[in-house]
Amino acid sequence: MQEDKQEKIEQLLAQLNENQREAVEYCNGPSLVVAGAGSGKTRVLTYKIAYLIMYGVLPYRILALTFTNKAAREMKERIAKLVNQKQASQLYMGTFHSVFSRILRAEAQHIGYNSNFTIYDETDSRSLLKSIIKTLGLNDKDYKPSTVHNIISMAKNQLIGPDAFGSSYGGQSGLRGAKLQAVTRIYTVYQARCQQANAMDFDDILVNTFRLLNENADIRNKYADRFQYILVDEYQDTNSVQVAIVKLLTVKHQRVCVVGDDYQSIYSFRGANIDNILDYQKKFDNVQVFKLERNYRSTQKIVEAANSLMKHNVKQIPKEVYSKESEGSKISYHSCYSDKEEAMVVVKEIKKLHRTKAFQYNCFAILYRTNAQSRSFEDELRKASIPYKIFGGLSFYQRKEIKDIIAYFRLVANPNDEEAFKRIINYPTRGIGGTTLQKIIECANAKGASLWDVITNPPTYNLDINKGTTTKLTAFVELISNFIRQLAMTDAYSLGTEIIKQSGIWADLAQGTSPDDIARRENLEELLAGMQAFVDERREEGREDETFLTDFLQEVALYSDLDKADDGSPKVSLMTIHAAKGLEFPVVFVVGLEENIFPNAIAASSRKELEEERRLLYVAITRAEQLCYLTNAKNRYHFGSMQFNNPSRFLKDIDPAYIDAENLPFGGIGNRMPWDEPAKDSRWQNANPVATQFKADPRPKITAPRMPERAVNPLSERTKQRLISEGGNFKRLSAAISNGGRQTETSTLSAGVGGNSAQSPTGSSTTFGTVSASQLSVGATIEHLRFGIGVVEAIEGSGENTKATVTFRNAGRKQLLLKFAKFKVL
Repeated sequence: MQEDKQEKIEQLLAQLNENQREAVEYCNGPSLVVAGAGSGKTRVLTYKIAYLIMYGVLPYRILALTFTNKAAREMKERIAKLVNQKQASQLYMGTFHSVFSRILRAEAQHIGYNSNFTIYDETDSRSLLKSIIKTLGLNDKDYKPSTVHNIISMAKNQLIGPDAFGSSYGGQSGLRGAKLQAVTRIYTVYQARCQQANAMDFDDILVNTFRLLNENADIRNKYADRFQYILVDEYQDTNSVQVAIVKLLTVKHQRVCVVGDDYQSIYSFRGANIDNILDYQKKFDNVQVFKLERNYRSTQKIVEAANSLMKHNVKQIPKEVYSKESEGSKISYHSCYSDKEEAMVVVKEIKKLHRTKAFQYNCFAILYRTNAQSRSFEDELRKASIPYKIFGGLSFYQRKEIKDIIAYFRLVANPNDEEAFKRIINYPTRGIGGTTLQKIIECANAKGASLWDVITNPPTYNLDINKGTTTKLTAFVELISNFIRQLAMTDAYSLGTEIIKQSGIWADLAQGTSPDDIARRENLEELLAGMQAFVDERREEGREDETFLTDFLQEVALYSDLDKADDGSPKVSLMTIHAAKGLEFPVVFVVGLEENIFPNAIAASSRKELEEERRLLYVAITRAEQLCYLTNAKNRYHFGSMQFNNPSRFLKDIDPAYIDAENLPFGGIGNRMPWDEPAKDSRWQNANPVATQFKADPRPKITAPRMPERAVNPLSERTKQRLISEGGNFKRLSAAISNGGRQTETSTLSAGVGGNSAQSPTGSSTTFGTVSASQLSVGATIEHLRFGIGVVEAIEGSGENTKATVTFRNAGRKQLLLKFAKFKVL
């Protein structure tokens, strides 16, 4: 029998590499398993648990803590295959919250709760906070429940209660004076109300578990004796209270194994503290460290590129991750002229790889820093009829704040739109509650009128409301009527901006400082950026009469319809990098690598936060199995104007040996690269330049997009060759591109409609602006502010109606009305 057991154990261990095996076999004290990306960390955890069970440790004496239910479920399934289902089901395994809530149910009376306590979710907590803020006579615009909840949560993660909040955490939260006193009071009342209601929020589950174990020696010893072995997954994501609980549970036997990767510590905004894994050896005695450095996921070039990036972080556990997979391709880099072109380039590459390399669409992932960046990629994927899904979130036009403002737009365009009316009649809050709305609906139904008809003339329809409510409805009618009067005179962007401001939506979203509040503002800004691009493009195409809000809504309606379709086919995945952690894809596009986006503006002033942003890029790159692409845009719309963006400083952190610099479009450009210029804040910048562009499509195919009203002649062979070739006339662009091909922020923003571009001694434009027909000729090469490099195919019309037909490498063929188009002649 003993021989059979030993044989099974040997068979188990034989499936591991040497480092994995050592980590699994060591069970006599605290250990730290530093598991690089793709190194088989889950395998080590599951095999270690199976190893313990095979050696006779009872499953219920093993405590395994994870961060997601999915991770716990998958680990149990794997363990069941290694031992048996019954043993796996007896494990004390789950998320920190699920495991400790079980303990609290059994011991609740020791901390003043009943065992049937309620667990408040985020919505419950914020609803209670809203009530408390109102009871205390505070303005919920100054003390947004979401923001206050976030502050209280972060304090709890550091074991700071209401009594110590003012002195221990107030400064960290940015609160001072009266605001600090008010939030301290809110926190105090909130905790009292939770206890009174026999309720705990998610953070309380951890805090109360710590209290239970710390204040009751008998209970602490009871659970320390029960759990002979403790394993913790993703230790780099732990906060202070989680580490404190683990420490209490292991105080007697010290048999604890934690697995994590400091390179993937990216959740500080949730309270995670990278110092927990960096200082692990200081918190436990005689820690054994095991490093899993072989990456089984990615090609050698991808792994080596990611390693070179991380050499620029100071706070880290030294390691050298390597791969024995194929050498693979270098990482590809592409600098685009605008976010629109960036999306076009990515979608074009997806189409090419789908066609030439037989990658299914579910092999592709587009990763971005913020959710708001998804819009341009969603738009281009729809246009290309490529199915996609937003992982861990909603598509852009399905997000609440976007649906709210679209409802305003719809009501302005059509006051009889009942669903839009009901959605925004009391948003932002204007004192028109559910009772009033129900009266309006009943009155409209009885009289056969629209809701708008009823509120524009309440006496006519005998609407039973008081004087105060009448005043509020009148103000709402005046607000919407003012927008309606501008509908046929003001372009979509200008009117959209006015609606967002005057309705109070922007003021409502501007108050919050939680990650969710910031994301909502970013989404709103991105919507406006899309509207500005919509207006500018139609003007440049000579479609000035199609730039209004009704025209924009027509496009959005089509997007919304497409969002509903789901035929179960393979889809391109779009997600934030945070959402991508733990996932892998054959082909990954990491987009938006620009200063103030990635790294974000806040991180630029802090080495600690900058290092976390660099770790975030490491996570993004190491999601790729076979191919990885990095992209950025030189220009993005921001509050109505084109904003110039410097390339991300992180691009220079990657060793150029792992970046493809051989297949630049339009020929070589010498030693300087299109993006090789100092960022505005270069304190943490490194000097190594890297650059490349996507490889040319092996089967170039240029197609003309649909043109309104008239046919366009086919492309000439001459133009085709100019667009396809690596040399030809495009080689003369090398000087412009190596000099940045770039515009300064001043020149980009100052070039206005109607102003001709300045001329250089060679006759080429030096700034982006409008160009007259006399300055342009067929065959000329131009650089457009958003579409990039193109060749003029034809010029037609006269005066203000002069149009140029231009074929751009990525944007395809466009007709530009010279009166509005912003470009320069090269």
